[in-house]
Amino acid sequence: MSIRRLPPELINRIAAGEVVERPASALKELVENSLDAGASQVSVRLSAGGLELIEVADDGSGMAAGDLRLALERHATSKLPGDAIDRVASFGFRGEALPSIASVSLLTIESRVSGADGWRIQIDHGEFMGEGPAALPPGTRIRVEQLFEKVPARRKFLRSPRAEYAACLDTVKRLAMARSDVAFTFDHDGRRILTLQPAEPPARVAELLSHELNRHGVGIDCEREGLRLTGVISLPTFNRGVADQQYLFVNNRPVKDRLLVGALRAAYRDLIARDRHPIAALFLDAPLDEVDVNVHPAKTEVRFRDPASVRGLIVGGLRRALDGESQRSAAREQVAAAVNWTSGSTADATPQRRLWNAPRSAILPESVREQAAAFGDVLFAPQGRAEEAVQEVRSYPLGVARGQVAATYIVAEAEDGLVIVDQHAAHERLVLERMRAAREGSDISRQTMLIPEVVELEEPDCDRLEAAAAELEAMGLDLERFGPTTMLVRAVPAALGHTNASALLSDLAGEIAELGGALSLRDKLDHVAATIACHGSVRAGRVLSVAEMNALLREMEVTPRSGQCNHGRPTWVKLGHGEIEKLFGRK
Repeated sequence: MSIRRLPPELINRIAAGEVVERPASALKELVENSLDAGASQVSVRLSAGGLELIEVADDGSGMAAGDLRLALERHATSKLPGDAIDRVASFGFRGEALPSIASVSLLTIESRVSGADGWRIQIDHGEFMGEGPAALPPGTRIRVEQLFEKVPARRKFLRSPRAEYAACLDTVKRLAMARSDVAFTFDHDGRRILTLQPAEPPARVAELLSHELNRHGVGIDCEREGLRLTGVISLPTFNRGVADQQYLFVNNRPVKDRLLVGALRAAYRDLIARDRHPIAALFLDAPLDEVDVNVHPAKTEVRFRDPASVRGLIVGGLRRALDGESQRSAAREQVAAAVNWTSGSTADATPQRRLWNAPRSAILPESVREQAAAFGDVLFAPQGRAEEAVQEVRSYPLGVARGQVAATYIVAEAEDGLVIVDQHAAHERLVLERMRAAREGSDISRQTMLIPEVVELEEPDCDRLEAAAAELEAMGLDLERFGPTTMLVRAVPAALGHTNASALLSDLAGEIAELGGALSLRDKLDHVAATIACHGSVRAGRVLSVAEMNALLREMEVTPRSGQCNHGRPTWVKLGHGEIEKLFGRK
């Protein structure tokens, strides 16, 4: 079979498969063009989730008739005045979007440069339909209709109008966050969905994500080696069941990058339950020559010259910010609700009593008793000074203990309200932090192999593990290279107990390749510590003395991350004086 040149229409249709996957992809390209044109106002109008109509109008610089024709040719762009593709500052630069969209839809472009007449061009699935004068204010208006109407193989894979609308809305939100200085309107099926006026980035983020971020958010602003990270993240206790409100930007470009998502997840390690996700909008500013945006035609992926430095900035910066707000909880102030009274017969009149100094064997299951020994005796060592109850309320953040409810919740009186503490959740966090401090303050206990275990791996994996051997040894894993494709395991962290060394090394090698560091070993150690802390903490149903309750409160006030337990649940809530007065009709 002889080789032939493909016709331009087919080339554009093939390219459209990479650039235009669904209505949201086309919308993204059109809005980015408006922003690159210097628009201060962008209006978006959709019908049937973009399946029937996508219209984007702006007040940008516009295009003359000659430029309008040229914009519909492949690889024609005004965004690369030179050949320095490694220093791209605009959203677009490939010159593929408009011809790709025109090849799979009925495309109408109207544009006008200030001081000149407007011009209109129409393309129907790659075929030129006509052009002529157009009446419109300075700027550009583009209509995309019948998307994939003549490409049934692509049309049948599109989702429902409701799902496509949700994707389009998410796209507009991301671009509106990236350019908070631009006004946006968004209409769907004749209904106004968004009206955004120019604002500062924090205000725009709160408006698009959740107004509760003003109360339950943590501001981020840190720098490292020419990189700067700004934005806002939620407290660990203010989370969601899906990761649909995590927005990441590199040089104001919305991206979906595994490195950045992994770094965000690592920053919340042991602060949030595994099936819960934080809310975040993070803006990373990096020198143009340190980031490659020419990775994929959709321009949603980037590569960094030094990914380890980027990851370190994100994890370290977010962790420091969260530690600085570690005593805050999203459930700190609760809105007063109606009181549901119950009869005394429904209450548990005989709560199970346990001794504060119960032996470890009475609390820890046998499956974790040996692992607990690796952390030392930190579970029940006195960590706070017990104080006798006093009549006056001292100026403690968590107040003074006044009693216990259902042998589970500590009730304390503070200067500004009533504090209720979940004793098990609070003590669980305190024990975990003690164990972590004990582990970081001295050498990690390790179990030396009587006979080193031999693990066969691919040669590149062995290279990665050998390069990270010093870091792994600091965490208790002693490795030695033994040939091109073999590693010897001489010792493992004692806290891991019996572990599959081959699977552990394979996971570590893959993690180093993807993220530039070994996290799973630290995660495993933290998971063991969290399990021991959960089993070794004060249980619900245990009666405490006033002195014991005050000791717990005092330790919470000086312990990092005490606002939430190891599973991301709040450890305490506060009912302010104003809310109490509302309950009794005083306000």
